[in-house]
Parts: sequence; C-alpha cells; structure tokens
Amino acid sequence: MRKFLVSGLAISLLAAASHAGNWPQWRGPHFNGSADEKNLPVQFSETENVKWVVPMPGPSGATPAVWGDNVFVVSPNENKELLIFCLSRKDGSIKWQQKIADGNIDKGKGNSASPSPVTDGKTVWALFGTGDIAALEAETGEILWKRSLGEDYGRWAVMWIYGSSPLLYKGKLYVQVLQRTPAPADYPGVGAEGDRESYLLALDPASGKTLWKHVRPTDALMESMESYATPTPHEAGGKSQLLIVGGDVTSGHDPETGKELWRAAGINSKKGQGGGEWMRVVPSAVSAGDFAIASGPKQSPLLAYKTDGSGEVTDKALAWKLEKAPDCSTPAYWNGKLFVMDGDKKTMTCVDAKTGSVLWSGDLGIREIFRSSPTVADGKIYCIGERGNVVVLDATANECKILATNALGGPESTRASVAVSDSQLFIRTGDKLYCIGK
Repeated sequence: MRKFLVSGLAISLLAAASHAGNWPQWRGPHFNGSADEKNLPVQFSETENVKWVVPMPGPSGATPAVWGDNVFVVSPNENKELLIFCLSRKDGSIKWQQKIADGNIDKGKGNSASPSPVTDGKTVWALFGTGDIAALEAETGEILWKRSLGEDYGRWAVMWIYGSSPLLYKGKLYVQVLQRTPAPADYPGVGAEGDRESYLLALDPASGKTLWKHVRPTDALMESMESYATPTPHEAGGKSQLLIVGGDVTSGHDPETGKELWRAAGINSKKGQGGGEWMRVVPSAVSAGDFAIASGPKQSPLLAYKTDGSGEVTDKALAWKLEKAPDCSTPAYWNGKLFVMDGDKKTMTCVDAKTGSVLWSGDLGIREIFRSSPTVADGKIYCIGERGNVVVLDATANECKILATNALGGPESTRASVAVSDSQLFIRTGDKLYCIGK
C-alpha cells in the first residue's frame, strides 16, 4: 500500500496538553453533540491558535475520534483506497495508517468515507460506505478483525452513498442500515437490482461476529426508505433504548435484542402526496431528557416523542412539534436546550427541549451552506460550513449572539462536525485536519 506521509508536513506550534476529555464517536461522549470541555478557543484562523495542521489525502464527512494522545480520522485517497489514520495529538505526526478497503465511490460531495470512526481508547472501529468494517488496535494499528457486511447481507442501496456511523454502546457495536428496496440498478455500489432489507445489526466488538440482526419494516416508498442517520442511545425511566429515524417513522429499540418497542409516524410531511417518495432522512434522532427528538426530511416538522409507550404510538406519544426541521444537521442538546441549525437558511434556533418553545432564533451571518452538525461545549456552539468557515455562537445568551467567524478555507466539501477534547478543537475540512487550541 502506498503511504500518504503526513508526519513531515505537520506544523507543531505548542507543547502537548493533558488529556482530560475524549471524543469517542460522532456525536461525542454524551451522544448528543455536547461535551464538558472548558477553555475552548473562540478566535482562530489557518494560522492563529493552530497547534498543528496536516493535509488529508481526500475529503470525508467523518468527524474525528479523539482519545488520549490518539486522533483517528478516515479518508479516501486518489487510488480509491479507504484508509484510517492514527495521528499524534501532540504534533499531528502519523503514528500508523491502514487500508481497510478498495473501491471508494464519489457522488455529489459525498463518498464512501462518510461514517465516523469510534473508539474506546484500546480499539478503534472504522466502517465505510462499501460495507467494509474493521477493528484495529488503537496504539499499533494492528487489524484485529475485518469483514464485509455488503458480502454478508447484500450491498447497500442508498442513493447518495451510505453515511451512517457505527455506535459503540454498553458492550455492543451497532450498525444501522435503512435502504431502498428493490435496489435500483443505477445506485452507486449496488450493481444490480434486487430486494434489500432494512435492519439494525449488533456486532461483538471484540470479534466482529453478528450477535443479532433485527429487520425493520417500513411502508415508505422509494428513496423515503433510506436514512443516513446513526442509532442514538436514550436512557429514561430507568430503561435504555436505541432511537432510529428513517423510513417515514421514528422507533425505539431494545439494545439487548433489537426488538422494536414503539413506533411513531409523522416525520414525512408529504407522505401520500406528490414528492412523498423522495423524503430520505439525514439527521439522527436526539435523546433530550424524556423525549426522543426526530427531524423530518426536507423541511418536515421537528417532533418530540415520549418514549414510555409500546407498539404504534403516533398520536399519543407526540409531546410537541415545530413546523420545520433541519434537513441535514442533527440538533445538539445541552443544558435542557436544543440547538437546531438550518444549514440551507443559515440560521440557528434555540428550543426548550421540554416544551418546544423557541427561546431565540437568528442568522449565522455568512452566506454559506452548512451540512455538518453543531457542537456545544464550554458555553459555545461551533458550526462549520462547507467552505471551512467556523461560526462560534454563545450558547448561554438569550439571543443569537455570534462570538466569532473563523476562516479555515479549503475546497467546498467540509461536512464533518467539530470534535472537542481537552480544551482543543479537532476540525476536518475538505483537505486538512486542524488541531486548534493550546
């Protein structure tokens, strides 16, 4: 395998910091886009407050995972190889890299390196849109196991390429696949038409063996069967659930068996109408206190469901709703508030998660599309646009208060959310990985 050497290009500006907090998977340590970090930077640029920056061999919408001294990031390269890197937190130098698969597919601004890696500090797991998944020893990069879910369960039929991230929760590794059936022959990576199941899969993290597979039925049509969301843990009333959104419904599942506990419709505002068959879901569900929050596709409602019911609960479970949800960005939950970013309208709305009341709403101040999801920590909201501009908002204010707008530049392909760890920001633009902070 041809190495993409980044260690000699890393720019080390400051000494290493201690490692108080970790960002182990896509939505962070609390699974909701928030972290308990302090002393995070507000002002930065391509050179200001930069601890190091390294080039990446290709674009990726995957958010970095950070644990201790290790920063894990995935990427394709020009040879269509799908790679995972471990970088040193101290200076950005490469500690190891591994090729997991061949055959990266590009479509639009996405590719097969969209799922974010996940780690527990000892092992790191990487999943790609080709269906290839692997576990690696975190310090050495040794491949502990690898398998092709596409070969085992059929190639995934997702129009804009599979993008759900794996979830590590209570000793199991979960993979969600909500896809179209029958599979159109022109879908990337599928190769032929054929029936497909949508399912939730639980793997043994140590061996990669399947623990169970739960088939999730839907009456959705065509592209509306598809979802780019990631399973979300939800703990309320002394019970744990996994929240899944897509296929025109939101559902809660038993983490031990995958059994569906409840199901609520309503996210597809065009269901049964013209265009209702094209309402795929991008944002993941959010666990917010006692409620499961689901963002409907393409300006459908934002819905809050009670999660203590069973079976079909559409009418009785709905707690509140807003008329329009973000199409792509998963809301962040922090201190009882939902921060809902509409990346097309370039706005941020703060919502009381208990009541659905809008506390404030305002413009992000730049004419740039946002496809990432907001990150909240240290009383700040970090939002990064497709051209690498990072808007920092005050999460404690009673209005939409912009603290700074920071330009990192790069190609118009930045879709990864900001990761935070130990007073530092880890920002994956279209062509670089930045460590911002002291």
